[in-house]
Amino acid sequence: MSVASASYLARRAAQKERVRILYRRALKDTLNWAVHRHLFYPDADALREKFEANRNDNIETIDRMITAGEATYNKWQHPDPYIVPWAPGGSKFCRNPTPPEGIEIIYDYGREDTA
Repeated sequence: MSVASASYLARRAAQKERVRILYRRALKDTLNWAVHRHLFYPDADALREKFEANRNDNIETIDRMITAGEATYNKWQHPDPYIVPWAPGGSKFCRNPTPPEGIEIIYDYGREDTA
């Protein structure tokens, strides 16, 4: 394998990774804009068609399209994204404070001592 082809393959792999990351971020953000699934599925299909339409273009064109896609994503990103309540940043995350020093929690509910 020549150096040129190895360089081409490395660049192509980096592009695929950037496209994958951009697609997943855009798809998750689409769910923020259309919360109900019956509204989300057509939007997700349209997004996939946009990505698939230019799949076989040359490397320079794909680089320009990735840069433009990232700029568009940053421009149209949802201002108040949905966060799962128990995830970091969610409304239920760390809702119960840690117990103070000296308090021991025993998790053997209903077990009898058989000594």
